[in-house]
Amino acid sequence: MEYKKTLLLPKTKFPMRGNLPNKEPLRRKKWNEEEYYEKQLERTEGRPTFILHDGPPYANGDLHIGHALNQILKDFIVRYKSMTGYHVPYVPGWDTHGLPIETALTKKKKVNRKKMSTAEFRQKCADYALTQVDRQREQRKELGATGDWDNPYITLTKEYEAAQIKVFGEMANKGYIFKGLRPVYWSPSSESALAEAEIEYHDKRSPSIYVAFNVIDGKGVLNTDEKIIIWTTTPWTIPANLGIALHPQLEYAVVQVKEDKYVVAHDLLEDLTEELEWESPEVLRTFKGEEADRVVAKHPFYDRESLVMLGEHVTTDSGTGCVHTAPGHGEDDFNMAKAYGIEPLSPVDHKGVFTKEAPGFEGVFYDKANKMVTEKLEEVDALLKLSFITHSYPHDWRTKKPIIFRATPQWFASIKDFRDQILSEIKAVNWYPKWGETRLHNMVKDREDWCISRQRTWGVPIPVFYGEDGTPIITEETINHVADLFREHGSNIWFEREAKDLLPEGFTSEHSPNGEFTKETDIMDVWFDSGSSHEAVLLHREGHRRPADVYLEGSDQFRGWFNSSLSTAVAVTGKAPYKNVISHGFVMDGEGRKMSKSLGNVIFPSKVIKQLGADILRLWVASVDYHADARISDAILKQTSESYRKIRNTFRFLLGNLTDFNPETDRVEESNMEGIDRYMLYRLQELVGDVHESYEAYEYSPIFHRIHNFCADDLSSFYLDFAKDILYIEAKDNHRRRSIQTAYYEIVVTLVKLLAPIIPHTAEEVWEHIPGVTEETVHLTDMPVKREITDFDEAKKEKWDLFMEIRDDVLKALEEAREEKVIGKSLESVITIVPKDEKTKEILEAIPNVHQLFIVSEAIMKEKDGEAKEYRYVDVKVEKHSGETCERCWVTSNTVGEDEEHPTICTRCAEVVKHHYMD
Repeated sequence: MEYKKTLLLPKTKFPMRGNLPNKEPLRRKKWNEEEYYEKQLERTEGRPTFILHDGPPYANGDLHIGHALNQILKDFIVRYKSMTGYHVPYVPGWDTHGLPIETALTKKKKVNRKKMSTAEFRQKCADYALTQVDRQREQRKELGATGDWDNPYITLTKEYEAAQIKVFGEMANKGYIFKGLRPVYWSPSSESALAEAEIEYHDKRSPSIYVAFNVIDGKGVLNTDEKIIIWTTTPWTIPANLGIALHPQLEYAVVQVKEDKYVVAHDLLEDLTEELEWESPEVLRTFKGEEADRVVAKHPFYDRESLVMLGEHVTTDSGTGCVHTAPGHGEDDFNMAKAYGIEPLSPVDHKGVFTKEAPGFEGVFYDKANKMVTEKLEEVDALLKLSFITHSYPHDWRTKKPIIFRATPQWFASIKDFRDQILSEIKAVNWYPKWGETRLHNMVKDREDWCISRQRTWGVPIPVFYGEDGTPIITEETINHVADLFREHGSNIWFEREAKDLLPEGFTSEHSPNGEFTKETDIMDVWFDSGSSHEAVLLHREGHRRPADVYLEGSDQFRGWFNSSLSTAVAVTGKAPYKNVISHGFVMDGEGRKMSKSLGNVIFPSKVIKQLGADILRLWVASVDYHADARISDAILKQTSESYRKIRNTFRFLLGNLTDFNPETDRVEESNMEGIDRYMLYRLQELVGDVHESYEAYEYSPIFHRIHNFCADDLSSFYLDFAKDILYIEAKDNHRRRSIQTAYYEIVVTLVKLLAPIIPHTAEEVWEHIPGVTEETVHLTDMPVKREITDFDEAKKEKWDLFMEIRDDVLKALEEAREEKVIGKSLESVITIVPKDEKTKEILEAIPNVHQLFIVSEAIMKEKDGEAKEYRYVDVKVEKHSGETCERCWVTSNTVGEDEEHPTICTRCAEVVKHHYMD
């Protein structure tokens, strides 16, 4: 007889290999065709809503690995919450305005915008953006994300733009919107003003110059043979110099250096002596900065005065303590000069080229003018020193090129008017991680005004009209009318119609006695676009509400979407648009380096999905501490694949041993289950509790490690391993076998639900092979909740915990015996156990067939054995069993051959074969 045919070996059709790249697309197709997302909403109708509001990715180019991290984290939350008592409508979104799309059309698509109207070019921008939305939508769906993909929110749609105009209007009605001339971040490469959120810092090599200004009216404090020294790293701003700033409370010195007399801060004299290589400078006298107020110096090369002014912004951290002041190119300079009645001079145009207001430099790009200005200073004997430094300098985050400060008329939102409210709301929000609160607080606490106008074409127009006298007209009537026009026609109508056709019929204004109006040509900052989504989506999409429960984005959004959303929401409603804010880090390569094409270390999510499958990528996301920068590489993904294989093979084993199990008829009542089986169910409930805790805290790495360890340690290395001797060997309906299967059934159902938000494709595949389940997919079920185990109290838990410690001692003893060649496989052994205390003895005596749990052929318990090795809880002696190996169960037994009909198997197996033979 072929005894192996009588083993109850796994007969599951659940494959060992996932073949995810080929099978996942079929599953996603099924989800779409069978409308799982809609069924999910239908199933949870009436439950409390949970709103995760999607921060819109920019609609240009393929998704990168950072996008994948973001989208997958969001999907973890959406799937989990919908399985835990919530109704979770999820609307994905896209940000579709801005310079990159203009650039893509003009450079990549070779669109000549000069040959078409503004409206025509904007339409091409819209068409391009929508193709990018479609492309990215498919890529986001490939990640396994669930949501209302057929009805996303897109910032270029009529409804969205109308809602954005409403936000602008409400802020204007409250007096928060104004137009002013002041220095702003200006990007010559983008030809537009920028907000702080669009600035990033990179190292830049700049000239460092010391320049002498001759005093022409010393006001009785300075003499006309004395010179004030300034220091700057932007020589190109010298043509715009209108003054010199001193700190009112600093002590300044008049210093004799050979034939020259210079004015510098006394505290900096030692540093300047070394820097300018002065020999034995003599301090002639000192004075307080406030004494030199309104002293007049002469511009180094223009016939123009340079007024000495007092400013608290002056420090002695570097330079000379006398600050070159160009009100048209610096915020502190502008504010101080304004107090002195000095209008700003900004002789640089939108391309960063000097105008005729800078004689001698007209038509020169500002950066190239650095050398020319320096040479001019040297020519007039005003240059004391030229060197070069490398320092951190603001750059346009889109073009990666340096920006300048440039005074131009711009539209602003006055953050300072409601800043205290914003700071109060920041405290009311839950931040994950906690430092997010401090980070945003620090960004807001000193914020004054937000420059919201941009000198571009592709965006939402600023809905402002101008009267004949130049006065801006923003009224509730005009705003509502424009919003209605945008809702009906889209914002392109602003560029297609004349101002009079955009105003309400019969509109009049005291600022236009002749009824003539013009319209604003600037567009809004794209952060105002996306920052209005709380109005456009949370307030107007079905099933949504404001505030949202969660905003989740990368840490760069503290200066971006988190910030702009908070500013506009507090301005309009007085409240934050979110209850919880979760931020994640960036994705680096395996060595912690930023990904770049030049380094060749870029990993594309699409490639990972094609090679390994989306579930592997999702499992990687679950494995990392996403709050910090996460690392990814081929080697790391290989490790993730190994972890996936362990989880998958655990499912395969469990399913294989449930092929003959009908939960309706074969389930053992929990109170009648074996003690070890109830202990494993108790361990399962501990896992459920821990996993729930982590899901609720938006922490996924602990879930990954806890479940992986449960599969590897609790199951594979113990419970699944020893149970083979019962599942494969005992009769089909044997009580111990059915008790294990009952535990297996609950374990597999519980594990697949716990993992469903993380690896949804695999979870559904497992679900299809579980006997007796009635729901069509695991994604339409509820999460298991931690429960009490029947007749299993704390004392029994402690008993089995101690047994597991004892087992570790036995395993160590077996391993040492194996290394010493005493035994090969553990089933070749007989072990003698000497408990060290009464409690250990009672536990071991209370467990029937304890040798099976140790996976040995025989276990003898003694009170003493001189040959036993000492371990923590027991002394153990391992010997090679003297019996023969049973051909059926592989246990070494002295009973092999006792049954004449079955001479090669033990009596235990012979009994099963005779009475319960199964092919």
